[in-house]
Amino acid sequence: MIERVLATPAARALIQRLRAEHGELLFYQSHGCCEGSTPMCFAAGEMPLTADDRVLGQIDGVPFHVSSAQADYLAGLQLTLDVAPGDGGTFSLEDGCGQHFVLQLRLWSDDQARQLALQPPPPPSLGRSG
Repeated sequence: MIERVLATPAARALIQRLRAEHGELLFYQSHGCCEGSTPMCFAAGEMPLTADDRVLGQIDGVPFHVSSAQADYLAGLQLTLDVAPGDGGTFSLEDGCGQHFVLQLRLWSDDQARQLALQPPPPPSLGRSG
């Protein structure tokens, strides 16, 4: 199975810190444009999910959700969760700690695209938030 969502060691460290502070977590890729499209981290249950949302992947057991429209848009890309310095000015749990989550995007190779075509599509979130 090819993983659609990866994370850098820095992102994993921040996830561990937030998990210790807030318990179970989830990510949701916001729909804004430009700098408004950002991965946001919430405590489980804090962000209501709908049947239109999809689980694109997991990072250390933390689900990464997107809308079905975002899933279609991101289908040709592998996402790597990372952190950058500074506060993001969002409702994400890491806001105020001096760093914020960002995504690095990479196109699939032709071979990976063929393999992904054989994998099932991202499953629905089923309206769950944790």
